[in-house]
Amino acid sequence: MWLVTLQLGVRNLMLHKLRSFLTMLGTILGVGSVIAMLAIGEGSKRKAVEQIRQLGATNVIIRSVKPEPSNEGGGNNNSAQQSTSRVLEYGLKYRDFEVLRDTIPTIVHALPISLIRKDAQHGTRRIQNARILGTTPQYLKVKNLNLARGRFLTDTDLRIMANVAVIGAGAAKRLFGFEDPLEKDLLLGQGAYRVIGVLREQSSGNDQPGAAGQVNFNNDIYVPITSARSRFGELQMIVRSGSMDFVRTQLAEITLTVKNENQVSQTAAMARSLLEKSHTRGNDYEIQVPLELLRQAESEKRIWNLVLGSIAGIALLVGGIGIMNIMLATVTERTREIGIRRALGARRWDITAQFLVETTVLSSTGGVLGIAVGIIIPIVVTSASDIETAISGWAILLAFGISVATGIMFGMYPARRAALMDPIEALRHE
Repeated sequence: MWLVTLQLGVRNLMLHKLRSFLTMLGTILGVGSVIAMLAIGEGSKRKAVEQIRQLGATNVIIRSVKPEPSNEGGGNNNSAQQSTSRVLEYGLKYRDFEVLRDTIPTIVHALPISLIRKDAQHGTRRIQNARILGTTPQYLKVKNLNLARGRFLTDTDLRIMANVAVIGAGAAKRLFGFEDPLEKDLLLGQGAYRVIGVLREQSSGNDQPGAAGQVNFNNDIYVPITSARSRFGELQMIVRSGSMDFVRTQLAEITLTVKNENQVSQTAAMARSLLEKSHTRGNDYEIQVPLELLRQAESEKRIWNLVLGSIAGIALLVGGIGIMNIMLATVTERTREIGIRRALGARRWDITAQFLVETTVLSSTGGVLGIAVGIIIPIVVTSASDIETAISGWAILLAFGISVATGIMFGMYPARRAALMDPIEALRHE
């Protein structure tokens, strides 16, 4: 009986192909928009969460920040002296690193990082103002980086202040082209360094020391922090628009790694308390906790998906209203048919089932076509732009389920209205 009812419903819909397609169009666009919007939102948020996760959920990152110029005078303000000497001194110091490392008991690794801007050159190839990071062997593990070839810095390199360097994948391409950079010499400023390793390609972002805006840190060059301190010093000259300024910053970043995520907040609080004693103004450093950023990003992701799904769900609601409108018109057109079926012995449930089958066919077919549209749109968006998308199975099932449920819900009223017709009145209908 159900198979006969299904065949009858499909045949009735095929009698008006264009009207049936236009009725399904609202469901098609609704399902497609739900899947596409959730895919775009999921992709962008997943990329942001991944960048935060790369910072390390068990890390506490402390960065030097250039303070804003102040016009206040008197007291301990040394801005007048700095203006006279044109030397701006700010940020983290080696003493801060030693205090944090020796005082906080929850620390597993303490990573100091200094940032130097010098030209990097090999032969005729050059990177102007290259980012040179002075660091320790723990950098590779703490920052979750991987070597492509060669080796990273060692304790021996730090102890003897070796002139060795590890370069990023981008720096290797720009300075050496197709040549193997291992064991080749590299000029950093006026000094020669031997390349001992090349890092694998990594995603770009602004989560590295000294990064302002979007920085491709595949071009970074890593040297022992003792060599950087000895050969480059702490005073850097910045030339811009015909003026010359000097900046003195010992450390660009200090990364503290704890054993587990439960100790991150306490470690950050202790680090902030210790730094406040030596940085009374507190405007030349910032403390970043990736774990808190990760939780915030995941919370925003859930809210964003809910908002996008709600907006796209409105299209499904409009599609359901369209189905109900068409089915009400269909009931009016087929009043005489309903009367004949009731006169021949059809029960009210049979009439209800007939119209419910038709609405279910409309909504489910529209849902299937909407799934195809929802899959195609993210693919086109990804290929036409740099926006990352991620289609999830639960979004497809959710959109299709809502489309079918909406069709049944909005088809129930026309079906019951048809079933409740008086057979005699239906047969007399013109």
